[in-house]
Amino acid sequence: MSPSLAGAVLGALCGSGLLLVAWRVVIIRRTPLELRVTPWITDLPRRDEVRSRQVVRPPSDSPWAAASGIARPALRRAADGVERVLGGAHSVERRLERAGLDISVHDFRVEQVVWGLSAFAVAAAWRIIAAVGGQGQIVLSLLLCLCAFAGGVIARDQRLSTQAVERDRAILAEFPVLAELLALAVASGEGPVAALDRVVGRSSGELSRDLTRVLADIRTGEPVASAFEQLSRTTGVPVVAQFAQGVAIAIERGTPLADVLHAQAGDVREAGRRALIESAARREVFMLVPVVFLVLPVVILFALFPGFVGLSLTTP
Repeated sequence: MSPSLAGAVLGALCGSGLLLVAWRVVIIRRTPLELRVTPWITDLPRRDEVRSRQVVRPPSDSPWAAASGIARPALRRAADGVERVLGGAHSVERRLERAGLDISVHDFRVEQVVWGLSAFAVAAAWRIIAAVGGQGQIVLSLLLCLCAFAGGVIARDQRLSTQAVERDRAILAEFPVLAELLALAVASGEGPVAALDRVVGRSSGELSRDLTRVLADIRTGEPVASAFEQLSRTTGVPVVAQFAQGVAIAIERGTPLADVLHAQAGDVREAGRRALIESAARREVFMLVPVVFLVLPVVILFALFPGFVGLSLTTP
C-alpha cells in the first residue's frame, strides 16, 4: 500500500473517531438528566413517561450494561429516524402481535437499527480490507456501507414478517386439536371458563398461549364474550378469529357451544385437506421439470446417438 493511501486511511479513521466523540458529546448534552439518572436509582418510583421513552433496568456491574446505557439514547434517536423514513407503525404493531413478540414498535425500530449497524460494520470491514489491498474507492465504499445498513433494516422487517407467518401456521396446525378438546370438555358438562382452563393447563403451543391470555383476561373480570372478541381482533389467522367470534356469539345467545366447536374443528380439517390437495396439484407441475429437462433429453440422446455414430462411419 502506498504511503498516500495509508495516510488517507489513517486520516479517515481519526476523523471518524473525532466525529463520533463530538456526536456523543452532543447527545449527552441533549439527553435529559432524568433519563440518565433514573435507571440507576431503584428507590424512586418509575413514572410511565420515563418507562415509555426508555426501558428501565436495575443497575449492573457488567461493562456491557454501561455500554448499552451510553448507546441507548443514540439508538433511540436512530430508531425515531427509521420510523420517520419507513412509517407503517400500525402494520408493525399488527405483525408484532401476530408473531407473539412482547415488544413495542419503538423497541422493534431499535432492533432494526442494530441489524443495520451490524451490516454496516461488516461492509465497512470488508471495504477497509479492500483498501489495504489497494482496491478501495471511497465513494463506492460509502455507497456499499449505506446499502448494507438499509439491507439490515429491511432484513429485520422481513424477519418479523416471517416470524408472523410461521406462528400463524403453527396456530392453524394446533387449532383442530384444541377445538376438539374444548368441545369434549364442554360436552362433558363443564362451563366455558372451566373447559378453557382444563385445555390450557394440558396443552402447549402458540394457540395455547393466546388462550392463556384470554383466560387471564377473564379471571381479571373481563366478560368471556369480550375476551374472545379481543382474541378475534388480535389474531392473524382467519379461522381462529371465526372461532373466537363463534364462541362469543354462542355465549351471548345461549347457542350450544359444543356443537359450534365441533363444527369449526371440522371446517378447519376440511380446509386443511383442500390446501393439501391444492399443494399436491402444484407439486405435480413441478415434478414435470426434471422429467422434461433432465430425463427426456438423456433418453433422446441415448436413442439418437448410435444412429449419428453409424451415419458418420458409413458416410465417405
